[in-house]
Amino acid sequence: MMKMYMTDNRVIHEVEGVQAGVWIMMTNPTMEESQEIAEQFEIDIADVRAALDEEESSRIEIEDGYSLILVDIPTAEIRHESKNYTTIPLGILLTTDCIITVCTEETPILQHFIERRVREFSTKKKMRFVYQILFRTAAMYQSSLRIIDKQRTEIEEDINDTTEDLDLVQLHELESTLVYFATSLRANSVVLERLSRYKRLEQYPEDTELLDDVIIENQQAIEMTSIYRDIINGTRELLSSVINNRLNNVMKYLTSITVVMAIPTIISGIYGMNVDGRWMPLSTTPHGFGIICLIIVGVCIATLFVLWKKKML
Repeated sequence: MMKMYMTDNRVIHEVEGVQAGVWIMMTNPTMEESQEIAEQFEIDIADVRAALDEEESSRIEIEDGYSLILVDIPTAEIRHESKNYTTIPLGILLTTDCIITVCTEETPILQHFIERRVREFSTKKKMRFVYQILFRTAAMYQSSLRIIDKQRTEIEEDINDTTEDLDLVQLHELESTLVYFATSLRANSVVLERLSRYKRLEQYPEDTELLDDVIIENQQAIEMTSIYRDIINGTRELLSSVINNRLNNVMKYLTSITVVMAIPTIISGIYGMNVDGRWMPLSTTPHGFGIICLIIVGVCIATLFVLWKKKML
């Protein structure tokens, strides 16, 4: 899908046809749409479709007539029947007259511009537009990180109630997401550093301050990712310890019950041996069976008391 937008008096609207200052937004474009853009702006088809490869790494390339900026952005996906996060590439192509964005799916980062939720936005100021996209990307990372930390907190609050193996799986998914984020944020940081050095890209004086803000926000997202990874790792170890401790307690209770239940089994086994009854204690005593039962109960109670004193129950 391919749509074109332009701002007039800071108001964005959709347009038909390519003109100076237009923003071409390509969402999972077909090969025909990619070839059309490549031929019209004399761009390598591989650069147009670079963002469609999920394994493509963040980078910046300046060619004759256009520039390619490729960064990773966060997006939600369903893994193990639950909502999680991953990263996908976003390609930004800068030509002489327009800006082209390419992504495999619709992203809130670009939707914020279409929905007029970004101030001081103009498609004609290409580099400022790029920095605003990168700023929204860093903000999106931070927002996703806060959601991840909230999910971790909910799991941690339920540790004493309904801790299950599924909680360990969810923590593993959160930790995997943070690994993706950390890798992508570091790669984006390299792109931002190169943008601050390149002089061939036309910039307005105030754009430098915006780029500095983007670098700061991206670095903050990197630090948040590192902190949350450490916290999740500690929570996962705590959860594993709680589950192991519960298993140990169950085994302890079962062992204690087995010891107590073995007492009547041993005594009844002895009295069940085929020997002369004269040699069996209480065999000829009136109410001998009841006395033996009382002795068994007494021994069991004494055993339970000893186990309780030793905190085995």
